[in-house]
Amino acid sequence: MSTQNTAPAASTSSATVASTSTRRIQQHRTYLMCRPEHFTVSYTINPWMEPANPTDTARAIQQWQTLYDTYIALGHDVHLIDPIEGLPDMVYTANGGFIIDGVAYGAKFRFQERVPEGPAFMAWFGESGFDVVDPLEVNEGEGDFLLVGDTILAGTGFRSTGDSHRELSEVFGKEVVSLNLVDPRFYHLDTAISVLDPVEGPDGVEKANIAYLPGAFDARGQQILAERYPDAILVSDEDGAVFGLNSASDGLNVLISPRAKGFEAQLRERGYNPVLIDLSELLLGGGGIKCCTLELRGASR
Repeated sequence: MSTQNTAPAASTSSATVASTSTRRIQQHRTYLMCRPEHFTVSYTINPWMEPANPTDTARAIQQWQTLYDTYIALGHDVHLIDPIEGLPDMVYTANGGFIIDGVAYGAKFRFQERVPEGPAFMAWFGESGFDVVDPLEVNEGEGDFLLVGDTILAGTGFRSTGDSHRELSEVFGKEVVSLNLVDPRFYHLDTAISVLDPVEGPDGVEKANIAYLPGAFDARGQQILAERYPDAILVSDEDGAVFGLNSASDGLNVLISPRAKGFEAQLRERGYNPVLIDLSELLLGGGGIKCCTLELRGASR
């Protein structure tokens, strides 16, 4: 396996004490992924996609497999949804819905090229025992919705509509904080914010923290984030531009792009364990580690 781990090897059982004396607790996670058997770039719906540039499906599968194998090696559970021919972006499972406590709020994609993915994901959720809520408003799942403690950060500006934030609040009964994205390179919230602590409270950290790219948000969004997360890691545009924030964290291990060198150092300083995963081929479609990873919160029946 070609995974690079630049920090001391992490125990997958409980926790580690970093040199900063900050105790990071690894949490067991459950994810949904989709093998990129049909990956290609044949249309443009974000600034990263350029059909004139060749893509290598075999390389995309190889890189994706490394990500999958890393989750398994770290002790996490990974479920798979079958890829569907003609839906090359289905590999980006984070966009397929948003799940808390066994309730799956489905996705309703903005662009016609991805619309058929919504029913496919909702069918999988239902067959897997989740309580499925059909969306009325345009939203792209965990691409734009991030759970931080008991609060849902919700992105808008390019994909998910503001009305979906209201619907999200009604479905889950949680506080939803709207954030407006202004840089088209960071068209989903999960390209501009990384949730570093998946569990807050008992068995987790006292207050979940995040990393984010300030320039991806309007002035109001920047103010909200600064006030709510004063200890957040502020990531440079250089690291954001290689999708460094499109990462996945289990509370200890943070899987990031190997090109996000500054973010890697920042994580290590805070006591996290950066694990470097190259998904450069899938970045040609505008996706990275988090895009390929949908968190399934709440066991299916």
